[in-house]
This record gives sequence, C-alpha cells and structure tokens, in this order.
Amino acid sequence: MNVTTSETEIECKGVREMLSRVGEKWTIQVVVALRPGSQRFNEIARKVNGISQQMLTRTLKTLERDGMLARIVLAGTPPGVEYSLTSLGHSLADNVRQLAEWTITNQEVIERNRLQYEYSLYSGKGPVYFPGAFNWERMATEARDMNSYSIF
Repeated sequence: MNVTTSETEIECKGVREMLSRVGEKWTIQVVVALRPGSQRFNEIARKVNGISQQMLTRTLKTLERDGMLARIVLAGTPPGVEYSLTSLGHSLADNVRQLAEWTITNQEVIERNRLQYEYSLYSGKGPVYFPGAFNWERMATEARDMNSYSIF
C-alpha cells in the first residue's frame, strides 16, 4: 500500500483550504474594510454590516494567523488595538477587487445565462439560445403562454 502523498495533492489541499477560508462570508468584507488603512475593532464592525463581535474576533484572529493582517497594540489607558493589512493582505484585497470588477463587467451576461437556463429548463423546449441582444419580452411572453412553472 502506497501511503505517500504527491506534491500535487499537497498543493491542491493547500489551495482548497485557502479558497475555503477566503470564500467565507466575512473574510472578504473584513479585508475590504481594512483596505484603506489601520482601524480599530469597532470601526471595522461598523463597516462590516451584520457581523457579530464573536465572528469579527474569530475572522480577525484567522487573518492574523495567516499573516494577512497585523494586530497593533496601542499604548494608553485603556490600551487600544488597531488592525491593518500586511502586504499579503493587500495582495488579497487587490485580487478581490479584480474579481469584483470582473463580476460587475459580466453581471448582465451571467444573469441572462441564468434566465435562459431557467427558461429552457421549465419551458420543455430544451436548450434555447437567444443570439445578439437578449429579447426579454419574447422570453416573458412565451413563459406566460405556458401553463407551467414560470420564473416571471
């Protein structure tokens, strides 16, 4: 029995783990909130709408552990703490920004594809492709004419 793990399997496991972490609901929002510069806990909490204190604490600790942010203890009474992105964290923020720009650029195409898929699935006509400009009225009319499930 061969118990060795190939380099590719190890690399894939690492990529899978990191994509899972980055894809968590709060990670990206915290990274984006910290992109402009150092901030205190409550400032981050205000910018990341809906995050609980416990989840923000957990997310910050995870990002710090991965080296994506630095936790700086400030002298004073009471002592304060600020968080800021490291160069690794900024590189993640830059890539997230590129992904967001890609999403914005392709949002209409993706939505059209989803509607075409749903139309094809529930119209009983099989795969449908609307070349050129998408004809929303035609699709809506045909969907209404069917006596079956409609997404409209």
